[in-house]
Amino acid sequence: YRQVHRFFCPTGCGFIGRNLATYLLDNELAQEVRIADKTPPQMAWLNEEQARLFESDRLEFCSANLINAASCKAAFAPHPTTGRAWDIVINCAAETRAHQDDAVYKEGILKLSLNCANEAATQRVRRYVELSSGCVNSSEKTPLKEDCKLEPWTGVARQKLKVEKELANIDDLSYTVVRLPVVYGIGDKRYLMPRIIIAAIYKHLSETMKLLWNENMRLNTVHVLDVCAAIWHLAQSPKSAGQVFNVVDDSASTQGSISNLLVDIFNINVDYFGIVMSNLTKLYPTDTVGEINDKHMAPWAEICQRNGIDNTPLTPYLDVEQLHHKHLYLDNTKLKDFGYVLQHPKVTRELLMEMINDYAKQQLFPKSLAL
Repeated sequence: YRQVHRFFCPTGCGFIGRNLATYLLDNELAQEVRIADKTPPQMAWLNEEQARLFESDRLEFCSANLINAASCKAAFAPHPTTGRAWDIVINCAAETRAHQDDAVYKEGILKLSLNCANEAATQRVRRYVELSSGCVNSSEKTPLKEDCKLEPWTGVARQKLKVEKELANIDDLSYTVVRLPVVYGIGDKRYLMPRIIIAAIYKHLSETMKLLWNENMRLNTVHVLDVCAAIWHLAQSPKSAGQVFNVVDDSASTQGSISNLLVDIFNINVDYFGIVMSNLTKLYPTDTVGEINDKHMAPWAEICQRNGIDNTPLTPYLDVEQLHHKHLYLDNTKLKDFGYVLQHPKVTRELLMEMINDYAKQQLFPKSLAL
């Protein structure tokens, strides 16, 4: 691969963005990376290595609200000294908090992404990469290919699919879309981390962890380093322009397979309410979620206090959408046929421990539960 000089990463302080910047700079794939975010690096809960990266002279941070067209245009401006425009733009930016109003998602996903995509087209960037959602439909038996029937079940996915459709209508835009399942790895707070924290809480409580539905619920995964490496791989090829790719590992992860790893890590027992009992929760979803969160939030606060943790971004809080009986099951054949080789094909105990230990080292996860 030839070196690409300049990357622009909207919302690069987030989980995927920070890992992407690290990947590009550590592997000498970029001379310059600009990160635009409304959250400054000092407030983004970066670990030591990531914080050092943000001090690099090859990485530039600019504060921007990308929902605002003028702010977005300013963020895309060429480098003040070199005057060079961007080669590749990777849009990591989106309103990803669950259970927001549709208006919030429309502004924070559809409007924001189209602002970035139109600006990228104006600058005639070599490639624009849009990070999209894998929650495009629910399938238990057959993994879904990129051209499957679309019935998104989350607010984020509904807007992301609108973005995908609109990208094709933008003149002079060479784009690639990557659809992501549950992304995990160092820096994850919202994907697998709440499940990890909940398992740790049941270790503290010495109780069986009882989960909704059953062990067969599909919950496909991908390691964040594979997301970064796949983006780089796809962005290099003219053949991936105008294409959508599922970026997902070979684990065929389910609620059961992930829970079994957590049982091993925390030495707890797990059980399931089953389909019939869990279906009753659909009558009062908000009450059910409230009860589940009440069960976990108080012990988590107590454990943190005992461990001298006054402030942490980590939480066991689950949202209604995370408790739906929907199967996230994606087919990665197209990505593999394109020549990408997964670096972390399976979720392992070691990879989950890496996440836990990284947060414990930062005094953000209770060391008493990380042992």
